[in-house]
Amino acid sequence: MSGRPVVHRHEVEPGGAPAAGGPRIAVLVSLNFPDLTEPVADLVRRFTRTALATLRDLGAGYELIDCSQGGIGEPGAVTGFDGLFLLGGGDVAAELYGVAGPVANSYGVDRRADAYSIAAIRAAVAAGRPVLGVCRGSQLINIAYGGTLIPDLADYRLHRGGPGEPLFLDEKVTIAEGSRLAALAGAGHLTVRSGHHQAVDVVGTGLVAVAYAEDGVVEAVEHPGQWVVGVQWHPEDPDGSADHRLRLFEGYLAACVPLAPPSTA
Repeated sequence: MSGRPVVHRHEVEPGGAPAAGGPRIAVLVSLNFPDLTEPVADLVRRFTRTALATLRDLGAGYELIDCSQGGIGEPGAVTGFDGLFLLGGGDVAAELYGVAGPVANSYGVDRRADAYSIAAIRAAVAAGRPVLGVCRGSQLINIAYGGTLIPDLADYRLHRGGPGEPLFLDEKVTIAEGSRLAALAGAGHLTVRSGHHQAVDVVGTGLVAVAYAEDGVVEAVEHPGQWVVGVQWHPEDPDGSADHRLRLFEGYLAACVPLAPPSTA
């Protein structure tokens, strides 16, 4: 009898050791969030493995923190790493951004994982650690700064596939000149891989919107004074641009200066 699909760590961790001396990254993801279907589980496997393999290939070590599991410790533990990276997944609980009642097309909500991730973001920011978030991760960054989300995009056609179509599609976004994201990915027009029905609404205090879709939906936010960047799209989609993925990851890791080891004197 077939049951609910399960994503296992060995399916997403690429193996192999990074070069010595590189930054160590805390990677937050929910491997097994509610409502998981086999097609979505396959996306989680492919996207997470691509992200971790890219970090490894660029010389970074990582600790995969699966927020869908119990006993994952205190969120503040992420400050023991050189950076925090939040991957995509299910929807964020609506009450965390001030929306009461049911949300249309709500999927994969895990409030405990949301609360853990938001606390981890705030701890990393307070400790001066660089933070990068993709899709759900970008939305969590915005909420951590007091922002809100559009619970369900009325016109999703630019952002995800329709019924009977592949979820992910190529989306055109425009990146603001002079932004940190522009330095990473290039200013102007960029084609990215997207599959989302929610997006940033009110931008969090201290953050600025630095990329927009053709319909005006916010597609990226960043903090001008801290290394905090959230992109609504998925650079870790293996069907997307490898060049864009490498530029974004390399720029992020360059900001993740390895912490000095404790003194033994």
